[in-house]
Amino acid sequence: MDTVTKGLRNCFVAHFAADIAFALPLFLVPREFLTLLGWTSVDPFAARLVAAALVGIGGESLLSRNAAAGAYRAMLRLKLLWSGAALSGMALTVLQFPAYRLPSSYLLIIIFALFNALWLYWLRRLNRA
Repeated sequence: MDTVTKGLRNCFVAHFAADIAFALPLFLVPREFLTLLGWTSVDPFAARLVAAALVGIGGESLLSRNAAAGAYRAMLRLKLLWSGAALSGMALTVLQFPAYRLPSSYLLIIIFALFNALWLYWLRRLNRA
C-alpha cells in the first residue's frame, strides 16, 4: 500500500507554518530578531541564507502536501538530512563557542532534534505501509 496518511500531510502543512514563522523575521530583520534571541553578533548574510533554506524546505512542504508517497519519501529524506546537519552544526557551535550557550540556542537544538525524530518516525511508517 502506497498511501500517505492525513497525519503526515498535516505535519507537512504545520512544518510549512513553523518554517515561515521563523524565516520571515530572520529574512526581513535578522539583527533585530536574533538580538531578541540573545545573539550579540549577527551576520545578516548567513541569517538570510538560513531563512532561504527554511522558505525552500517549508514551501515545498506546503506545495507537496497532496503528492504521492514517493514524493513524501524524498522530502522526508531531505528533511532528515537538513535537520540532522543543522542539529549537528548547532551542537558543535555551542560546544566550541561559549557565546552561543544561550537558552535560545538550546531551544533551537531541541526543536531540530524533535523535528528530526518526527521525520524519522514518518519515514519509517511510510516505508512500512
